[in-house]
Amino acid sequence: QVQLVESGGGLVQAGGSLRLSCAASGRILSINVMGWYRQAPGKQRELVASITRAGSLNYADSVKGRFTISRDNGKNTVYLQMNSLKAEDTAVYYCNVAGSYGLSWSPLPFDAWGQGTLVTVSS
Repeated sequence: QVQLVESGGGLVQAGGSLRLSCAASGRILSINVMGWYRQAPGKQRELVASITRAGSLNYADSVKGRFTISRDNGKNTVYLQMNSLKAEDTAVYYCNVAGSYGLSWSPLPFDAWGQGTLVTVSS
């Protein structure tokens, strides 16, 4: 089993910044992709940003230039630095981590989701 624990959400004024963290734990053997998604009220969950083990980055057009995703492989943790926040960034943010876990001679794939953290941006 792999567990994800998110932190860092909250209330911020437009133009402000927040930093989200997501730590993965369990018998993790390797992590391939770490990402952040968000879901606003009445909308579908959407990808915000992702980072591969090799460091390849992918951002939603709406956050390019404002958000930065990074990861600490030694801590199995992914971060999302959010700057110049806008009211439309208000959503529940979820981290997603995919990789393998268990025994090295019999690894199993996993695709885990965090519990979600609320980001509210007031205008």
